[in-house]
Amino acid sequence: MAGGQQLEVLSALDKAKTQWYHFTAIVIAGMGFFTDAYDLFCISTVSKLLGRIYYYNPAIDKPGTLPPNVSAAVNGVALCGTLAGQLFFGWLGDRLGRKKVYGATLMLMVVCSIASGLSFGSTPKSVITTLCFFRFWLGFGIGGDYPLSATIMSEYANKRTRGAFIAAVFAMQGTGILAGAAVSIIVSAAFNNAYPRPAFNIDASASTPPQADFVWRLVFMIGAIPALLTYYWRMKMPETARYTALVEGNAKQATLDMTKVLQVELHAEQEKVDKLKASEKFGLFSSQFLKKHGLHLLGTCSTWFLLDIAFYSQNLFQKDVLTAVGWLPKAGTMSALEEVFRISRAQALIALCSTVPGYWFTVAFIDVIGRFTIQLMGFFMMTAFMFGLSIPYYTLRDGHHTTFIVLYAFTFFFANFGPNSTTFVVPAEIFPARLRSTCHGISAASGKAGAIIGAFGFLYAAQDSHEGKQDAGYPTGLGVRTALIILGVVNALGFLFTFLVPETKGVSLEDLSGENDATGDDENNTSPTTFITRSQNRTAPDGNDQL
Repeated sequence: MAGGQQLEVLSALDKAKTQWYHFTAIVIAGMGFFTDAYDLFCISTVSKLLGRIYYYNPAIDKPGTLPPNVSAAVNGVALCGTLAGQLFFGWLGDRLGRKKVYGATLMLMVVCSIASGLSFGSTPKSVITTLCFFRFWLGFGIGGDYPLSATIMSEYANKRTRGAFIAAVFAMQGTGILAGAAVSIIVSAAFNNAYPRPAFNIDASASTPPQADFVWRLVFMIGAIPALLTYYWRMKMPETARYTALVEGNAKQATLDMTKVLQVELHAEQEKVDKLKASEKFGLFSSQFLKKHGLHLLGTCSTWFLLDIAFYSQNLFQKDVLTAVGWLPKAGTMSALEEVFRISRAQALIALCSTVPGYWFTVAFIDVIGRFTIQLMGFFMMTAFMFGLSIPYYTLRDGHHTTFIVLYAFTFFFANFGPNSTTFVVPAEIFPARLRSTCHGISAASGKAGAIIGAFGFLYAAQDSHEGKQDAGYPTGLGVRTALIILGVVNALGFLFTFLVPETKGVSLEDLSGENDATGDDENNTSPTTFITRSQNRTAPDGNDQL
């Protein structure tokens, strides 16, 4: 230990064998992330359909498209809500407890998913305004799920496989992305079969059936189902022992809860808890926090910020990139429902072949090679593949579509077998229990700030640099090639900032945060920054923390 003896109840959690309650917690927390990803990314499968339905102009010989400001709002408003939710619910999770807040975020997601599909109005503007309103609050609920799910899973896990458990929760994001594409495929195919229409260049007015308005609504509302199914089980979970003991100071209740969960006899240690509560009082804005955890917070915030600029711009605008390189047909050669089907199919293929495997590679290897190595490798490979796409972009675009798609898919694989997973895991491990949810929320919100820049910025930056070749309503941009080069530079910066993030593999949460120091007699306690190294992992000598 780093200067003191760990509470028995927390030591029991750290050394526990992998048990059924671990998998239950993964499913309960992971289903929230499934819904999060489904709701955030399904917009990319139907946004072009919204343009055809609500912004078609018969005087222009092109399918309707969302105006620039509307497209930016539709794609980005949920991210704005997510940022706000991460900060608010992260703070609330430390003030009221993880469990008390956990159910509220899920119900907010369920209600707003359904409400998004019921968006109403007598004009296109009013429908889109209503949709944006509900998607903001949907994002607000999604934002709360980030710090709470990560914190709950980290506080329930044993220290040997903690990384894999937290990463498994986050891996449900990949399943949600895939499910969003799959649902869009099924719904659009069903409607296209029931209401077949000619391509736009054959009969413009007939290419979008009136029934297409139900397609995007169904896609949004179906996202509420998995979240609703797990609400009861979220409410049945006991509060984490680390919050009950270290934050509330109730050793007896923490011991009772974990005795039931672990099915072992544990002893309450109220005296130790009182001593720790008396000595560990510094707040987020104190000099002590800055000294102990300032660089860590800078590292988690900066790497997540830089990662999400690239990750969200790539995910939300896959359809535009794939169209630009010729992997998707031009919009005018398809009917509205066929376009939804083809966009969704392309996104499902990329998710199935690269995105989803990347998440589960992280689950398999995070407790073997460590968080730091995976994150560093991921940023390096993303940088390499992004430059591999951008430098020969015109050659790849004009005659090597398959090569482009393979390289593009690898950027998603190494994002997820890399920083997209590790930036979620590490902030849930390195901060004190009383500030853990807050600091994770701040780190995640930094990421969403990057996502907003990616969502809004890439939309404009990727427009053709030649006048007249950009999408209708947009100014000329930098072009896809230059936009990809910029994303490569962003990934390279993420590689550098990773050196601010400590390795956490195999170390108890209390050693990482320095909370064990408060239970010992060492007056010159070592700050966490000085003993967490990448060359040496601190593991328990007793060998009891086993699978």
